[in-house]
Amino acid sequence: MEKKRLLYVTQEMDPYLVLTEAGSIVKKLAPFINDNGLEVRVLMPRFGVINERRNRLHEVVRLSGINIIINNDDYPLIIKVASLPGARIQVYFLDNEEFFKRKQVFNDENDKFFDDNAERMVFFCKATLETVKKFGWHPHIIHCHGWMTSLIPAYMKTQYAKDPVFSNTKMIYSIYEKAFEEKLNKSFMKTALIGDDIKEKDLTLFKDLTNEALILGGIQHADAVIQGSKELKDMATYKKAIGKKPFLEFQDQDTLSQKYLEFYQTLLQ
Repeated sequence: MEKKRLLYVTQEMDPYLVLTEAGSIVKKLAPFINDNGLEVRVLMPRFGVINERRNRLHEVVRLSGINIIINNDDYPLIIKVASLPGARIQVYFLDNEEFFKRKQVFNDENDKFFDDNAERMVFFCKATLETVKKFGWHPHIIHCHGWMTSLIPAYMKTQYAKDPVFSNTKMIYSIYEKAFEEKLNKSFMKTALIGDDIKEKDLTLFKDLTNEALILGGIQHADAVIQGSKELKDMATYKKAIGKKPFLEFQDQDTLSQKYLEFYQTLLQ
């Protein structure tokens, strides 16, 4: 019987980049899930702090050549790949010189939040779904980790809702502790409208442009939600937004892998 396919989309993953617990969680999950019945791939940005030579990244020529349109401008998408050390898992890195070449992740050398983090986020989320389409590998589950991925559930339910690649895809969004105090720039709401099938009303929960707003937007359009951080200041608000959707509460390290696997299996039934 053909294996079910699971795609992790994350802004970080050990050993390439660890900013929060999300990077360690994805690293722990991916090999275990891949060895226990699901076919796993991982997709993340190729931030400039990720050493290509040390991590043995190389360009996937057959997948490159896509242009991602953001605010009517074309941005070339370069796709690179590496094998996760110690596991038979491909990790794909989405790269663009304008957005990811810099040697910082979300803040400049003076710790100032990049003004174009909104555009970088939109580029990454749109590029993720365009890359999956080009894979010819239809995921049964897409599991998003980190605020930078929070538009993907919204895009899946609107702009990409009729795409046959995603017709059987379940969306999971993991919520984590607050990652930034700033706000995205005000251009976000316009920039995030990537096509005719997504409307401003679909992004209402994002409008405050805060970390919490992005989490609420991710929850709204996801099919299921997982609590990735033990302590979440706004958990009562998030729980209200989750409502009756399938929800997995925070798991300690010793139960995490098995509980996530069981959660995936329930969604796939």
